Amino acid sequence: MPEALVQVDQITKRVRDATGELTILHDISFELTARESVAVVGASGSGKSTLLAILAGLDTPSEGTVRLRGQDLFALDEDERAAVRARELGFVFQSFQLLPNLTALENVMLPLELRGTRDAREQATAMLVRVGLGERLGHYPRVLSGGEQQRVALARAFVLRPALLLADEPTGSLDFATGAAVMELMFELNREAGTTLVLVTHDREIAARCERQLRIEAGHLAA
Repeated sequence: MPEALVQVDQITKRVRDATGELTILHDISFELTARESVAVVGASGSGKSTLLAILAGLDTPSEGTVRLRGQDLFALDEDERAAVRARELGFVFQSFQLLPNLTALENVMLPLELRGTRDAREQATAMLVRVGLGERLGHYPRVLSGGEQQRVALARAFVLRPALLLADEPTGSLDFATGAAVMELMFELNREAGTTLVLVTHDREIAARCERQLRIEAGHLAA
């Protein structure tokens, strides 16, 4: 049995609002191994995005632990968790999350520069060529199509060859044909990089392409 890259143990998440306490996630446990692809599926509001945020250490659970390479993320302070994210994680969002004042090349260079990579420009250029944007290096997000912006986001996510890639509805704002092309590229890059992929999606066909599925129903992990 392959060793677990990520161990999620009895994660519960509660929040309070004007009506009282609400439990978003109930006692969630599972493991992720290196190189596997996992779809997180379920109805809107079931807790999928909250689970993804906890996996990234961007949100904290009310109870339970998440271990990445054996390290309990929530035994770390926020600066230490940010360092882990920079070193180990990649992110792809529905809304692209590109910096509007940076070119495509500069957006992809940024995580490399934050890591202190000396040949950041060369690596970022090569990754943008790989995703089919070699002619768009100097373009700003506002002049790129939605599909092109998501390709920049993919290049930025994969350029560090992260151990774990978290994707939250990455084709949600794209038309069908563009979304299909972007997903094909994501799976290709994932195979090349040997990354563990966790993908939140409502699309059954996309979910079926992953090696397994985790179904969240009203905050519970379904059997």
